[in-house]
Amino acid sequence: MEEPISNFNQGEAVKSHTETSGVQNNASKSKDYSAQNITVLKGLDAVRSRPSMYIGDVSSRGLHHLVYEVVDNSIDEALTGNCTYISVVINKDGSVTVSDDGRGIPVDMHPEEGRSALELVMTVLHAGGKFDKKTYKVSGGLHGVGISVVNALSEYLQVKVMREGKVHYQKYVRGKPKEDVKVIGDTNTNGTIITFMPDSQIFNDTNFSFEILTTRLRELAFLNKNLKIVVRDDRSDTEQTFQYEGGIVQFVKHLNKNKNPLHDSPVYVSKTNNDVEVEVALQYNEGYQENIHSFVNNINTVEGGTHYTGFATALTRGINDYIKKNKMGDEKLSGSDVREGLTAIISLKVPNPQFEGQTKTKLGNSDVKGYVDTIFYDAFVTFLEENPGTAKIIMSKCLTAAKAREAARKARDLTRRKSALDSASLPGKLADCQSKDPAMSELYIVEGNSAGGSAKDARTRKTQAILPLRGKVLNVEKARLDKIFENKEISSMITALGAQVGNDFDINKLRYHKIVLMADADVDGAHITCLLLTFFYRYMRPLIEAGYLYIAMPPLYKISKNKKIFYVYSDEQLEKLLEEVGRDGSTVQRYKGLGEMNPEQLWETTMDPEARTLKQVSISNAAEADEIFSVLMGEEVIPRRNFILENAKFVRNLDV
Repeated sequence: MEEPISNFNQGEAVKSHTETSGVQNNASKSKDYSAQNITVLKGLDAVRSRPSMYIGDVSSRGLHHLVYEVVDNSIDEALTGNCTYISVVINKDGSVTVSDDGRGIPVDMHPEEGRSALELVMTVLHAGGKFDKKTYKVSGGLHGVGISVVNALSEYLQVKVMREGKVHYQKYVRGKPKEDVKVIGDTNTNGTIITFMPDSQIFNDTNFSFEILTTRLRELAFLNKNLKIVVRDDRSDTEQTFQYEGGIVQFVKHLNKNKNPLHDSPVYVSKTNNDVEVEVALQYNEGYQENIHSFVNNINTVEGGTHYTGFATALTRGINDYIKKNKMGDEKLSGSDVREGLTAIISLKVPNPQFEGQTKTKLGNSDVKGYVDTIFYDAFVTFLEENPGTAKIIMSKCLTAAKAREAARKARDLTRRKSALDSASLPGKLADCQSKDPAMSELYIVEGNSAGGSAKDARTRKTQAILPLRGKVLNVEKARLDKIFENKEISSMITALGAQVGNDFDINKLRYHKIVLMADADVDGAHITCLLLTFFYRYMRPLIEAGYLYIAMPPLYKISKNKKIFYVYSDEQLEKLLEEVGRDGSTVQRYKGLGEMNPEQLWETTMDPEARTLKQVSISNAAEADEIFSVLMGEEVIPRRNFILENAKFVRNLDV
């Protein structure tokens, strides 16, 4: 049983057919397809019929997206200067209440539709104030579908609008109004309060995660200077408040809190050009990873775009110009050289953003590149000239990175020469599969030779390849790329996968579309898995984003009774099973490692596609992922110690 993070609705399959000649044939076909076959989905029925088209999926990600859609409306009010406070509460019954002190959704009658503007916004797709640039000059909710989609996918939704001295109210059930908008009281404040219960007919799990919500809402508070966002979970009496006077400067400091910054204060740039507001904050640290996050109108542009390109170009040119002007070296630095150890936030407010890319999170406005390039270059060069001490530290970091890049190039070329697809040049310890189709091929990366031997005997040779690793791989969080290529275990993985690493990674050359990490279910196994996850996240991240990386879940126990065998994966499952089958006469075997299993056991518990459990690795939030890897695998001991102390209570199975 594989457990993917999400299943995207790809739409209905289109059946192809071969056309045949003859009027009779075509006529009979046309009778099978007439007006009576056309289904018209009215109101919000289309959303309920195909929810994944509107919120991505109906898993946990889609569920939490409902909250973000409601919050986005409040954020848009903040962007206009009309909102200073947002509250998000997970209620005891599992519903969510979002409130703000904005202007309140209009409630007057719409001149053309003949009903309240509030009801239109809540029940009609593409109805809202985001299309009128007089109302919202800049907005994150661009398409006017957000709140109506939330309404459609909720068991019920209630809205209260405080506006013009009155409290207006309306309730909806599965997107349909139960009553007209009515006045239920007086008020001397403005704002909107929305409470909704996600529909269990749509979502398999309607349980909101306080941690997931706080991660996104903290990010929004960083991006909107001085905006106060309060998140509360009434189920556990937990509350957090986010408000940052420093905005993205504090965001950068937050991202670098578990690293060693090379200069105390981040570089900050803020300027507007032709109604495009550009904000950039950056700070270098002693690490080797690039950690840059870009946003447009609070939307995380994970695929980058013209604003990222403008920033990256200006940064590289500015550093090269400074080195040349001050005669600090003859080599021209590359983009990767100047971004090593760089943490940066790029945040833009764009009146008419044009998004493109697979996930519609890549900015395409061509003019924005020039705006960002010019604004950042001028400000950055001025900063370097006015802060020669900090400039010297940054230049030294970048020049050292260039030297390491040259060493890495030589090592990479050696690895590349070895990575041709013929089996003769693949790692000797790799037991490759027979299939040459990546979509049909799996690679098990296995801890230890003993487990590797069992896996080789257990596998299906046609589709399953085995690569055993000896000992713990290099911690890439503490090493430059040249040292990574020198590590035999990592070099073997790079060669076996065939797609290179870092900026050279080419997912089209990947030899397997399912990479499974298989380690012992103990502390050492968890450490090895964490080391491998760090490597894949830092140097093969597109592989994770494509959904190709998995973690095998080997059983902890084998229970035998009356010639029947059961495998269980936790202490809780063990206790439950023993209660069901009876303790008397039951034999319990605790597996200490994969090497204890014979090939038959390994196959039926961990490798059989019909019975195995795999956990798919995904990245829900890049900034949070970077922070966790820095804490667990970085140089600083105190943050790691604090993390362990804070999370020890959540450990279920600890085998030391």
